[in-house]
Amino acid sequence: MPQSGLPDVTVSRRLRAPAPGWTTTADVIVVGSGIAGLTTALRLRRRVDRVLLVTKTVLDEGSTAWAQGGIAAVMSPEDSPEEHIHDTLVAGVGLCDVGAVEALVTEGTDAVWDLIALGADFDRGDTGGLSLTREGGHHRDRILHAGGDATGREISRALIAALDRVRDDPGIEVIEHALVVDLLTDAEQRVCGVTLHVIGEGQVDGVGAAHARAVVLATGGLGQIYASTTNPSVATGDGMAAALRAGAVLADLEFVQFHPTVLWLGEGSRGQQPLISEAVRGEGAFLVDEAGDRFMQGQHPLADLAPRDVVARAIIARMRETGTDHVYLDCRHLGAEFLEQRFPSIVQRCRELGFDPATQLLPVAPAQHYASGGVRTDLRGRTSVEGLYACGETSCTGVHGANRLASNSLLEGLVFARRIADDLTARLGAGELPETTPVEPAGEPELIRGKRRIDVQRAMTAGSGTVRSAESLAKTQSTLAELAARAVTGDADKQGGPKSWETTNLLHLGRALTYAAALREETRGGHVREDFPARDDEHFLHHVHLRRDASGTLGAEVVPVPRTNLEGLDLDNDAAAETAVAQDDSRMEGRR
Repeated sequence: MPQSGLPDVTVSRRLRAPAPGWTTTADVIVVGSGIAGLTTALRLRRRVDRVLLVTKTVLDEGSTAWAQGGIAAVMSPEDSPEEHIHDTLVAGVGLCDVGAVEALVTEGTDAVWDLIALGADFDRGDTGGLSLTREGGHHRDRILHAGGDATGREISRALIAALDRVRDDPGIEVIEHALVVDLLTDAEQRVCGVTLHVIGEGQVDGVGAAHARAVVLATGGLGQIYASTTNPSVATGDGMAAALRAGAVLADLEFVQFHPTVLWLGEGSRGQQPLISEAVRGEGAFLVDEAGDRFMQGQHPLADLAPRDVVARAIIARMRETGTDHVYLDCRHLGAEFLEQRFPSIVQRCRELGFDPATQLLPVAPAQHYASGGVRTDLRGRTSVEGLYACGETSCTGVHGANRLASNSLLEGLVFARRIADDLTARLGAGELPETTPVEPAGEPELIRGKRRIDVQRAMTAGSGTVRSAESLAKTQSTLAELAARAVTGDADKQGGPKSWETTNLLHLGRALTYAAALREETRGGHVREDFPARDDEHFLHHVHLRRDASGTLGAEVVPVPRTNLEGLDLDNDAAAETAVAQDDSRMEGRR
């Protein structure tokens, strides 16, 4: 593998924080309250004696609730698992774990029906059947949605309602406003709990230690590592960063999905930005430049419904050609009545911000949306560290490869949460994960002041964002190293707080992501290198695994992908897409 030319990256074992002032115990600690965390906790509740679910703010403020598009699953007789698998593998550009994709798709249908039985109310047609739509990269209508564009909110509601029904069960406890600081490990480096900071009253307040036989990280993504993202403010990569510090393998961090159509609010707009769901293009909307010309035709057989990396790159190229900082999404031909019925939340939000999609072009530009990489797991959700599991966007199951297929994320969280719960049930019952005692980690703790977050975000956006190069990545790594050098040291009174811990997490992940991106000298999926604009299957058909060694230095390992992963996939010109375009044209004719 070509060398990055970047200096060594070091990451501390732990964050600077006060000593734990209280303790609690459980069999399993689940961190996070999105679809992954809630499903894991609910499935474990009747199988183990005590489950502790901790969440950073309140139960319904995670990324799941923000998911507009929907959840993808084979729910129609016209569809097939083979087609869903094929579409996922094409979007992943050769780097998907085929076994993980097969598990996702073949188990996904039953998992969704179970979700419906739990109370999730998906949209239905006039005859009572489930309404299925299409999004980019899919060749069939297989996206379930709820409330038009509030699918994640409905799934979150149903799962929280199920949790509320068992709140009095002594076998499960929920702690809200709890930020996990670090993972606890024993003398054998097995994970055996977490330290966490709780904003509360009484005994459980401030930093404490929660001991457990296993920990499941379901803390979501790292969107706040960039200046503009569709992710909520809580998405600061806490689980990924804690796993990295504890010695777990992180994989495919360089593959960050930038959603093509995020409402552009003007230069200088920061933080969470309004997403215009891909489902809008699935219903017939299309992209135009400032002259009103469509530019996705000829870029890909699926045109405006091409995979997200293709659309995002095309938008960036057109913006460079025209010297603009955004393009436009044209929804006007869909009509106010249809838009208000199908996308009520999006229409309302746009109008609140001064845009009417029924009468105006919507200014859009790519913004960070989803992390395809994360804590590497096997098909049971186990990480490389004993006692530690990961699920949802925190994890890297291998499902997404180099680019996530639209609406596969909610399904991944659902399917692999079930797998984790089943595996933990079996292992705990067999006595494979006995109670153990944590030991004090070696080395100096690290802490970056919270006010430095904007510096991290600016550096990552400029050099490790939508388009990268050796020069930009080196500059980003240099800036991040300078920030690390300013870490708080030796002051016992400065033990940190949530903002500082989050910022330090973002710094650690930023350095790791930039390191991985520098090692991949090609363009593939969500990773775009302007100095290496072509995909290079000869040298880069592999995963990059990153791991912190005992000295704190970040090391990289290349894990080859079988060339058989490419068999049957025309990654440059998927022939089946021609049929999908024709179907879309026919289906949308009456709405244009």
